[in-house]
Amino acid sequence: MPNNIALAKNYTDLLDEVYRGASVTADLTGDPRMVRAGANANEILYPQINITGLGDYTRNSGYTKGAVDLVWKTATYNYDRGTKISVDTMDDQESFDIAFGMAGSTLQKEKVAPEADAFTFATLAGIEGISKATPTTFSDAIEFLTALLEAKNKMDEDEVPEEGRILYATPTLLNSVMALDTIKSREALNAFSIKKKVPQSRFYTAIDLLDGKSEGEELGHYKKAATGKDINFMIVHKPAIIKYDKHIASNIILPENNPDSDSYISKYRKYGIVDVYKNKVAGIYLSHKA
Repeated sequence: MPNNIALAKNYTDLLDEVYRGASVTADLTGDPRMVRAGANANEILYPQINITGLGDYTRNSGYTKGAVDLVWKTATYNYDRGTKISVDTMDDQESFDIAFGMAGSTLQKEKVAPEADAFTFATLAGIEGISKATPTTFSDAIEFLTALLEAKNKMDEDEVPEEGRILYATPTLLNSVMALDTIKSREALNAFSIKKKVPQSRFYTAIDLLDGKSEGEELGHYKKAATGKDINFMIVHKPAIIKYDKHIASNIILPENNPDSDSYISKYRKYGIVDVYKNKVAGIYLSHKA
């Protein structure tokens, strides 16, 4: 059935394009070849190495004996979400073939991408040992610039490489600095290889993922958790992050292949992980409101 396959491919390409354009955390996605499967199907393993330092060299006994400690750490997949959308053939036809196509692209742009971003930030914010600023609400761009300098100093002192640092901040804060248009403000922003505006609706220290079936959670998606705080900005050193999708299912079932109804069906599922390498927690810096 070549026509059916071609149609499915056209839909899939469209959905992928929408997602790439809408996500603000796509830059953090890593190479899955850098990890290997764990003993259990829901785990991955990554290497962590520690080496002893230099010792005194003596002319009688020569070098001190060093040691290498390489262990495999385990991380568990922590994101498994999906949905199924069904649109009746006549509903789609009578909307000039718009209903089904728009439903799929809207799902990606308004639900999948925002939730993926919110989950990423909330997960990173909850990692033990990351650097955190004193909770505050900035009154102007100058206070924000001062906080950025403090964050930069902290990461510099922790010897986090400057290359690969990504600044995520609310549009309000980033726009306020751009409005200053001074050498100092430009230098502060130029210290980051990538700068991304994150809508506050995706920028919380904790979220609740709604299951889509319990009372009050029928619509699915996510919401700010009761314990969640609004994030001002987050600096992420990409090499510190474990983030990739083990499995994404995004396919179309045509009405003639649907045994239950005369409807188009779009299925979407994403199974992946967001975590931080345990030796690299200094690569995350968080500032949130009080």
